[in-house]
Order: sequence, then structure tokens, then C-alpha cells
Amino acid sequence: MWLANTAVAAASFVILVSATPFERFENIGKRQTLEPFTDDYPGPLAYSPPKYPSPWGAGSGNWSSAYDKAREFVSQLTLAEKVNLTTGVGWQGEQCVGNVGAIPRLGLHALCMQDSPLGIRFADYVSAFPAGINVAATWDRNLAYARGYAMGSEHRDKGVDVQLGPVCGPLGRIPEGGRNWEGFAPDPYLTGQLIAPTIQGIQSAGVIACTKHFILNEQEHFRQAPEAIGYGYNITESSSSNVDDKTMHELYLWPFADAVRAGTGAIMCSYNQINNSYGCSNSYTQNYLLKQELDFQGFIMSDWQAQHSGVGDALAGLDMSMPGDTLFLTGDSYWGPNLTIAVLNGTIPQYRLDDMAVRIMAAYYYVGRDAAHVPTNFDSWTRDTYAPIHAAVESQIGLVNLHVDVRDDHATLIRTIGVASTVLLKNNGALPLSGREKWTAIIGADAGSNTYGANGCPDRGCDNGTLAMGWGSGTADFPYLVTPELAITYEILNTGRGEVFAVTDNYAESQIVATAEQASVSIVFINADSGEGFISVDGNEGDRRNLTAWLDGDRLIQNVTSVCNNTVVVIHSVGAIDVSAWNENENVTAIVWAGLPGQESGNAIVDVLYGKANPGGKLPFTMARSEDYNTHILTVPNNGQFGAPQDDFTEGLLIDYRAFDALDITPIYEFGFGLSYTTFSISDLVITPVSANPYTPTTGQTEAAPTYGSVDTNVNAYLFPSNIDRVPLYIYPYLNSTDLAAASAEEDYGMPTEDYTPPGATDATPQPLVPAGGAPGGNPGLYETVATVQATVQNTGSVVGDEVIQVYVGLGDGEPPKVLRGFERITVAPGASATFVCELTRRDVSVWDTTSQNWIQVENPTIYVGSSSRNLPLTGTLSISGGSSPPQQSSSSAVQSSAPAASGSGAPVSQISDGQPQAGTSTVVPVSQISDGQLQAPAATAVSQLSDGQPQAPTAAVSQISDGQPQASATSTSPATAQPVQSSGATSGWGWYNGQATWQAWTSTKAS
Repeated sequence: MWLANTAVAAASFVILVSATPFERFENIGKRQTLEPFTDDYPGPLAYSPPKYPSPWGAGSGNWSSAYDKAREFVSQLTLAEKVNLTTGVGWQGEQCVGNVGAIPRLGLHALCMQDSPLGIRFADYVSAFPAGINVAATWDRNLAYARGYAMGSEHRDKGVDVQLGPVCGPLGRIPEGGRNWEGFAPDPYLTGQLIAPTIQGIQSAGVIACTKHFILNEQEHFRQAPEAIGYGYNITESSSSNVDDKTMHELYLWPFADAVRAGTGAIMCSYNQINNSYGCSNSYTQNYLLKQELDFQGFIMSDWQAQHSGVGDALAGLDMSMPGDTLFLTGDSYWGPNLTIAVLNGTIPQYRLDDMAVRIMAAYYYVGRDAAHVPTNFDSWTRDTYAPIHAAVESQIGLVNLHVDVRDDHATLIRTIGVASTVLLKNNGALPLSGREKWTAIIGADAGSNTYGANGCPDRGCDNGTLAMGWGSGTADFPYLVTPELAITYEILNTGRGEVFAVTDNYAESQIVATAEQASVSIVFINADSGEGFISVDGNEGDRRNLTAWLDGDRLIQNVTSVCNNTVVVIHSVGAIDVSAWNENENVTAIVWAGLPGQESGNAIVDVLYGKANPGGKLPFTMARSEDYNTHILTVPNNGQFGAPQDDFTEGLLIDYRAFDALDITPIYEFGFGLSYTTFSISDLVITPVSANPYTPTTGQTEAAPTYGSVDTNVNAYLFPSNIDRVPLYIYPYLNSTDLAAASAEEDYGMPTEDYTPPGATDATPQPLVPAGGAPGGNPGLYETVATVQATVQNTGSVVGDEVIQVYVGLGDGEPPKVLRGFERITVAPGASATFVCELTRRDVSVWDTTSQNWIQVENPTIYVGSSSRNLPLTGTLSISGGSSPPQQSSSSAVQSSAPAASGSGAPVSQISDGQPQAGTSTVVPVSQISDGQLQAPAATAVSQLSDGQPQAPTAAVSQISDGQPQASATSTSPATAQPVQSSGATSGWGWYNGQATWQAWTSTKAS
């Protein structure tokens, strides 16, 4: 998704914002004119093999009832109605950022698609939730579910059918990546564990979750050629993210598998190319990986203007075109009437269109939209109560905004997540504060208000005032924004003691020094922002230009610490920043990372700074020196004017902490790190193999492609009905002429089908199942429990607190030194102990084998348990011969700090490590290897490999699909409203519980 709520037809439209003394835009333009591209890519080009036909949904897993309803509905539709269901009506054609056509004959409204992954974009009386990166910092599945349910409830009550979120692409390969904050973490396991309950929460509220962006959309630069042209780059194709097969499966596809297993109703294909085939045109990623291997039962939706062809994209697996027009406000569409023509002339078989429609309606019924539907009561394009019904044109004025308040008590949850996601990075006894300090200085622009207002910059496209979300389409309007300045001032005044002064201009240096030199404590707020590529802020074209703090944050800290020996630094950022210039400064007595906490930002940070809550968040990324990261933004096109910029993922599996471990580089603050106001020890590791069935590769075939209803071949039936009052620029399924060539207005109409349709693309015969597939999320055997890991955590301090116990697994040669495979956030009372139990699935201890195209279980993996990726005091081996090896160390180093007294109690905690309900504990027996160590590939069929780790050249003759890409020839019931409670004992420290409104309850009642 891109573009602010401004009617602009040009695809190259970008927004440039400059508020601080960075490189001026005219200088950027000169630089790009001089160096618009290079032609130094050495090649060969990576290659994505063709995979056809597009699989037809079967209603597998727990989708059968939804499919029965969808098939019955679709069987009643005409060809025009099926096309209407799959094609958007055009940008600003209706009230939502995307709508498909309605089917009034059967009472189906125009389905509404609306941003964003942290709330509702372009609407009033909605909540601004913490970003996904903050949810990751909580390491709390219950909070992920609660946030999903709250967001889904708000979307439902505004009349939204599909929430365009959550996000697991980008995964976060590059720390400067502009949209990393929309997702969770640069670790596939942590992301998968949190995206699953988020999806389940959204869909339990009766709204379809659209997981995005599929796949490898890891930077904003060059994601869309027209957007890059708007910045002065002279290119004609969007960038290609090039990755090998193993990396695709073990990193980037992993969380999408969790999303599919969790039941996501929709997935959005991305702007970028994958191995030189566009995301929404890529038959390998959509047909094979997503719909075949992962057995995805929902529908694939294009990102806005990410569709590149009509026939080609339909056959490659795309199910819904968004927003419907080829370019905004043109009235032209790859589908709409062209899809009607393609079915009438036989280019696209009826079964493919039927499958698109069934998948869309199956998702509709799967989440209970038929029961939860509320008519859309807001308008994305105006806050006026009355306005044009179709904003794209001067249409009839009508009631478009009812101004419905859908926020409920979600502010409490937002504050809870803000607190739970706050990470204490350094504390030399400065925290918690008492509120009775004699003189408190609040320093930094990030502490105060945006002078334009909290929503004064469209899509939050500026860095003015405190940072509580990034910029772009992944945003929501604030109903209010509690700033740190306001909250801290209120906290101090509420105690009746002390003086408090704020300087919120980073460049008011004399005033800053004068204030800080008198302070008992100086609280300095810094930030670093980023967002979507259609907005550039201070020369940051979506992606960050570097990892330093914005607005000269390093200099700000130096100015304060030069006169104040008790300086607390609070960071609001979209991810990692380089703190090496000041983190070891002795006058910096505490450092807190608060991320992007949403509307309750100030209240949440006050709760932590002043000891109302004990920080328990952990970093969901690595913080290091800028030069120590091994992945970087591709900032200069490298493949000439007419070739796609080539972004080779040569680091393979080694991103974030995996790279730091493999390269033996010491970070400043490691992945999973976070301090507390109390101390913990971890001991008594027990690793227990669990009996599991042998892994069985999926075999057999699908049924033949089904069709639903019949197609009237009389072209006259598809002419514009005489009773329609046609809206200009609106996308309809109807034809202007009975002459199909004339109706298509395509100069290439009549080209021989074999010239643009790949072999097998329209094959309706039964297709072989994939060995690694067989159920939503992949082969069911991958999710069987093969071992449990148990340890004891003791609170050795004086205050109740949360510890996140983390389990890492060493998978042997050819893999990173260790990968995260389990965690649980546990609350423990002072002096008490709790038992941590984690279940490891076969998938957790397996690696992708490129030869067999299946998962192979590793023999004797090493198990590490601790409190961060670099603090793992307990080590053992999971032995396939049964039993458990003794731990090599049995206690951890304590974390030193101080805290106010509190009380609580400890109790055992069990973990569900794969996001799904687990089979009962079995007797302890040797763990079986996958298929007893035998290769899994079908004996009669060679398996294509995505890549062997190097960019691949085509090995066969290529033919053009109509997308312009070379292709090789080929023979429930919703939970009760939740109420917040602070829990004690060995459960999640910051709960959001009431009856069944928890992620565990969801998985026990609704999971497949």
C-alpha cells in the first residue's frame, strides 16, 4: 500500500518532507542525476522457476465448513458477479482504501479492505495501537492476541471486512529497513509465534486478517520503479530480491507458514520481484510455496498497484486485484472487463476464476463475516459527514461518515503493551525514579508535542515531537497522544514535590545546558524514524540512511551529560540505533528503549521510569555499532536503466543475532536482552525426548479442478446494463462491445495462447501433492512435539518481576550457531521460583533439504536456555537415543538493580512453542528421525530447487507470460470483552484476561 489520502494520478508521486538540517532535496536530485544507476551487476541473474497450474482450494484443515458455504454461494454467481468479487473498483472508488464490487442480487456488499497493521487508517474515533515491533518486545503471546482482538473489533465496528495486517514481510533483514517496525522481529520463530495469535485475535473478532507482504520485501528503495523515478532514479523495473531455497524456507517463508497455520484469511503479494519475477506474478512463490506447500486456503490479494498483468497474474495465483485500476485514477484495469473477456475466450479457465471467488468467500465465512458484518460507517477520503459518495470523481453527495467511536477501553491495553514492551538496557541505580527528585529536566524534541498536531503530518510523515509510530500506510490517526513531557510533569506535580522543566528543541543548546546543569536528573528523549517509500523525511526515502539518532540526538546527549551526572536516556525508535557514542558514558546512568508505543506513550514510559511497573521487555533485534551489521540497503540501482536492481541476499541465514554469532562480533545489546528492577537465576535444565510418529511425506493427488455454476457464453449478456448509472473511473465487469477484441482495447489481442500462457497453466487434472505439504502450514508431522525443555527460574531480588526464558537450538553444520526455538514470559514473586516448560516440535529441530525438498530432523541438536541470545547458562543435548544429557552449567549470572517492594507468587508454566494446541505428553522414548533418515523426494519426479545459494541463470528456453517476466518452459465464537489485570505467579506479567479472551483459549477451542 502507498500514497496518502490525496487524489494523485501519477504513479511516481512521492512526498518529500524536510524539517531538520539534513541533505537538501535539490542536492539529492543532483546526486541522483549524476548517478541514477550503474551497470556493474556481475550476473548471472537469479531465476524463479514456473509452477503451474494454480492450486484450487480444497477446504483442508478446519476450512471445510467455510468452503461448503463458499461453494454454495459461488455456484449462484454469474460470470460478471464472479469478476466483480475479484476486482477492485478503483482507487477512491468507494469509502475504503480498497473495495471490490458488490453483488446486490445476493445481498453481498462491496467488501472493504482497510489499513493498517496497528489500527484503522483514515478514520476518526479509533485507537492508535503500539507497533508490531513493540509487541515483539513484550515476548508475550497473550498480549499479541489481545491486541489483535482489539484491532479486529475496531475494524469490525467501522464496517471493515479485511484488515490489511499483520506484517511478517519485511522480516527485518536490514536494520535500516523502512517498514521493519510494522512487523515483529528479524527472527522467524519470534515473528511466527506472535503473528499467529495476532491473526487469531483479529479473526476471532469477525474480520479477515491479511498477512503481508509476500515475500522478500525487505527494503523500500526500488520496490516500485515509478516511485524510484519520482526520487530521480533512472530505472524501469522494480528491484529483485534474490534468495536461495534454504534461506527462503528457514527464514522468510517460516513466519508465513505460522500465519497460514493460524488460519489467515488473506495474504498480500508484494511490490518487489523475487528472483526476477514480480511478487504478484510469481508462480513459484504463489502457486507452489504458498498454495501448494503451505496449503493456503484463503486468497492472495495484490498490494496497491503491484499487479503487472491480467492473464499472467491470474494463472500465477493472484485472486484479488487491488485497488483494481492499473494506475490510480485511470479507470483502466488488468481485470474487470478484461477478466470477463479472458474467461469468455477461454484464455483463463472457468475453474481458476471460480477458485478465486471461492477462496475469497471461504475467508469471509471462515471468520464469520456473515454474522459480524457492520455496514461501512466511515470514509477514507474525508472527515466530513457529507461528501461525494465516490471521492475519485465529482459524484453525488451523500452521508459518508457516521463518526462511530469504536475504541472501547483499548487505551488500557495500549498502555499495558507500552509498559510490557519497554526494554531497560542500562541501569546504574538511577531507576526507578521516585517523583520526589528536587529538579527534573525533560530534554529533547521527542519528549514533546508535534507543533502541527499529533496527526498534522499526513500518514505521520515527519519527525516532529514524540515518536509513537512510523510513517506510511501502516499507520492510524491518533485519537490523542500522551507525550512524555505531559505525563512526567503530571507525575511529579501529583507527588507535590520537586520542580520540572522541559526543553523540547534539540538545537536550543544554551537553554538545554542551563536546564540540565541544575537538574537532579535529566531525562533525555531521542528517536529514529522510518516508514514507507512513498514518503521521504529528511532524505530518508522510507529506509533510514543510517542508524544514528535523529535530530542530532548524539550531540544532544553529549550536551546534557557534559553538565549532568545523572542522565537517563529514553529511545523511541523504529528499531536498532547505534548508541556507541554515549552508552558507556558514566554520566548516562540509565538507558531505556520504548519503541513505538502508540497513543499512551507518555503514560507507559512514566509507569516504568517511576517504578509503577517493573520493566520486563526484551530486545527483538540486535543493537550494535553501525559498521558491525552485515546487511545493508541497496541504494544505487546496479543493473542498468532497463534491468531490475539486483538485491542478492548473499548472507543467507545470517541476519541479526545469527550473523553476530557466526562472525563472532560482540554487539552492544544483544537480541533478547533486557534488564529488570529485580534479579533472576535460571537452573535445573531437563531435556526430555517425546515419542512422536515417524515423519511421513505427503503423497497422493488432489481432486480434479472443480467448477461452480456455468458460464453464459452469449457475449450480449455482458454488455453494460441499461439501468446502470455509470460512475467515471469506476471498474465494472461489463463490456462496451460484443466484439471481444474491440472490448479489450488490447493491440495484442488474438496472440496465440501458447505465446503467453506457460505449459500446464490451465491444466485441470488432479495434481500431485507436495511431500512437505499436506495441511495449512505444511506437513502436519512438522508440528508434532518431539521434546520438552524444562528449567527453573528464581527471582533472587526484592520485587516481583518478569523474566523471558529463551530456548535456542544449535542445528549443526551449514546452520547459524544457534536459533531461537522457544520462549515464555514468566512473572515470579521475590524469593519464589517457577518452572518453565517448552515443547519443541519436529519443525523446531529440522532443516530444509534442497535435494529432497523436505525437512530433515537434525540428530542430537544442542539446546541452550537463558535470558538472551548471549546469556545462555544452561546447555544440553537432545539425544535421539532417549534420555537427556546433563547440563553443562546450572545457574545464570544475576542482573543487578534496585526496585520498590512488591508481592506475588510462583507456579509452573507450560509453553506451546508452535502456536498450536499440542498432543498430550507421551512416554519418554527415543526420538525418531524424519522418515527414518530416508530422502523424501518422490522417486519418479525431479524436484526443482529455487537456488543453490547463488543467483541462477535460466537453464531452459524461456517464454513470455503476459506479465513481462521470463518463464522457463516446463513439461467461532468471539471472546468476551477483555479486562486488564496485573497478574502474579508464573504467568504473563502483564495480562489481558477475561474468560476465553486469551490466545491459549483460542488455540484450545478453534485451532485446526
